[in-house]
Amino acid sequence: MKTALALMITAGLAFPVEKGFVSLFDGKTLNGWTLFNKGKNDERGYIVQNGSIVCPLDGGGNLLTEKEYANFVLRFEFKMEPGGNNGIGIRAPLAGDIAYTGMEIQVLDHDHEKYKGRIKPTQFHGSVYDVIPAKTGALKPAGEWNSEEIVANGSKIKVTLNGKVILDADLESVTDPAIHKKHPGLKRTSGRVGFLGHKSLVEFRNIRIKELK
Repeated sequence: MKTALALMITAGLAFPVEKGFVSLFDGKTLNGWTLFNKGKNDERGYIVQNGSIVCPLDGGGNLLTEKEYANFVLRFEFKMEPGGNNGIGIRAPLAGDIAYTGMEIQVLDHDHEKYKGRIKPTQFHGSVYDVIPAKTGALKPAGEWNSEEIVANGSKIKVTLNGKVILDADLESVTDPAIHKKHPGLKRTSGRVGFLGHKSLVEFRNIRIKELK
């Protein structure tokens, strides 16, 4: 029987891979990924557990695709511990702090008590970290799975969380020379995608991407 959906089997779970998308994770191994900037105390980096890529409490560093992408639609699901903190690196090089040398789309349980009054709007979940703030109100409580889509198309960056657009920005609207000096990665047109860990328990699954012409 013909179908528009292929199936990816991971740990006994079947995730649909939409037409035009390819899976970035086989559900069992970290084949196709490379670990970069692992700190000396980030003992395990990332692990595979129950069909998910997991940044454990004793892990961290940047887990990036071996392949580079320019314009794309990235879809995935994620779940955080209370106060969880991670990030999605896009157009990232294998150099420096990717929040600056590339771009980071924030992954953060920003409603947690420990962040109240301590973070800026540009650090809320879904923001282009330290540059463009995302809207709040779409993030599910810690411990629940969220669904997210990131579209990078030229200078346009769009983030949809659980069906709600929380960021729809044009990088060309960022004109402050001081921001560009601090974030040279805003001008990058291609690079790797992946996860930017901070010794905080965050899980990712059903990770797939579609390249845009």
